[in-house]
Amino acid sequence: MPTEPVVIVGAGAAGSTMALLLARYDIASTLVEERRDPRMHPAAHVINARTLEIWQQASPDLGTALNAITPPIDTVNIIRWCTDVRSDPIGEIDLLSQPDRLAEVRTHSRHLISHIGQHLLMPELWNAVENHPLVDFRRGCHAEILGSRVILRSGERDADVIVPRFVVAADGANSGLRDSAGITMDGPALANMGSVFFHAPGLYPEGASRPLLSWIYHPRFSGVMIAHADDDYVLMTPYLHAAQMIARDSRHYWNTILPEVIGSTDYRIRSTGTWTMTQQIADRFRQGPLLLIGDAAHRFPHTGGFGLNSGVQDAHNLAWKLAAVLRDDAPETLLDTYEFERRPVIERFAAQSTHNHFALDHVTAPLGITNRSLHRATELFGTLPLHWIPDRIIAAVADALTTAQTSRTRRLLRENARSVRLRRRMAEAIPGQEEHFVASGLEFGYAYQSPLIDDSEGPCPAGDVALYRPTTHPGARLPHATITSPDGVEASTHEAIRQRGLTLFTADPRQWTEALTEHPFSAPLTVVAVTGTDAVDLLQVGDHGAVVVRPDGHVVWRTRTGPASIDRLVTFIERAWRDVYACANACPGEHSA
Repeated sequence: MPTEPVVIVGAGAAGSTMALLLARYDIASTLVEERRDPRMHPAAHVINARTLEIWQQASPDLGTALNAITPPIDTVNIIRWCTDVRSDPIGEIDLLSQPDRLAEVRTHSRHLISHIGQHLLMPELWNAVENHPLVDFRRGCHAEILGSRVILRSGERDADVIVPRFVVAADGANSGLRDSAGITMDGPALANMGSVFFHAPGLYPEGASRPLLSWIYHPRFSGVMIAHADDDYVLMTPYLHAAQMIARDSRHYWNTILPEVIGSTDYRIRSTGTWTMTQQIADRFRQGPLLLIGDAAHRFPHTGGFGLNSGVQDAHNLAWKLAAVLRDDAPETLLDTYEFERRPVIERFAAQSTHNHFALDHVTAPLGITNRSLHRATELFGTLPLHWIPDRIIAAVADALTTAQTSRTRRLLRENARSVRLRRRMAEAIPGQEEHFVASGLEFGYAYQSPLIDDSEGPCPAGDVALYRPTTHPGARLPHATITSPDGVEASTHEAIRQRGLTLFTADPRQWTEALTEHPFSAPLTVVAVTGTDAVDLLQVGDHGAVVVRPDGHVVWRTRTGPASIDRLVTFIERAWRDVYACANACPGEHSA
């Protein structure tokens, strides 16, 4: 019976990232996926710059591949509200309308927020894990836990039994591993959603702007359309009950609706799907050797694009800790800091995405169509004892309620003063939706608090949602800056972070190296020289201070007083990090500039 260090169940974005990050730390893993091929029905499409940073660290080849399929930013900048795809817009947000703001965002990372549909993303992620020698990627394989064993079943071979040290549940919103462990999800269901993925060449005239998102309010349809590469689109709308045609016979429904909404019959449906939009968080992220990441641990509304990105962050937070336990004899209690650090971040993302969902009501309230009323109707249909009522009657009632809502949009189509006033009221509310689509403060500014992080300055301030203000406050992500190595090569501060141990950034490397040499302590540590006024200013510790960073790029300690504060650093490391790198305790830390 083979023993493996880590089994990862689910090869979505979170699970694949976990496998690649573990491999970066020289930890082998078995990655198990029930599907034989990537899911080609797109869900997430917003890829944060922070996520791209993490993938670049996990696999430079993956970073190169994703860069090749990332659309230019000036093709994905328009957010539109309209009555159908070809109608004049009620209003728009142009994400490139503030050049100074874009220039500022470009300073925060070598990457920009990108729009890559999961149907394009997942083949690249699977290619990366399949080609890595430390990842045993099992497609078409079902995993279940029996005691300390993981049973892997495939149609091509008998069941394999593995005894892993840890199991990472990355098996999605309907996680079987989570359910089998008795871990519950807490939070409301906001709406049932149906979607269609379709190809429609020439949907927009040549030279016309092609919105990234179109919020559509049509007499027979209310929902959002997402533009993907190569004339592909996803159209989504809510529904109330599984007896409705959108869930029961989805292709027939979409073939009825699409011509009216897009104004064309020149389309081809690729796939359809349904899901439940929820705001739910698991009651715990760890149970013994089982650890939950991604949608298995939390589910958000799609409004804000936090779902996939937060799953990648989960893997980033957890991977180096698993490596410390498996390779450096750190105690398993280190893994408890995963939930301690991530839960507050997840709760903030959940609150913001839910806020965005309901804030859309500011635009549509004049129509009498709101997500709050949709939530109430969804809850009502979910709690009423309807099992004794024939589906055809339930569907008729649900369809009638839906039609009563969407038919209110007819007022937008009339050529009269009232329609003009209504459109104007909606247009005036649209600029207030920008926080929904631009959230750099959350993209880069999420921070951690735990025993691994110095708390002498107090918790890292929550900061703004839309605006990111770089900080080296303990708990925050180390700001991106360009630094020059001793051999003259320019690199990002993120590329200089040590994979094992701690990294100390300072504009005074010589004195810090000398001071550290005279003070042995219990963690490997590398000194990195920071040069250039802009980079030194970003450290916020002056010409002689230092910022200490852990493997996932989050600051754990800083000082503005220079090497004279070495005793405080040693005290902090001995208190917070002594056991993390237990195998290094017998020797001094490693110091190199």
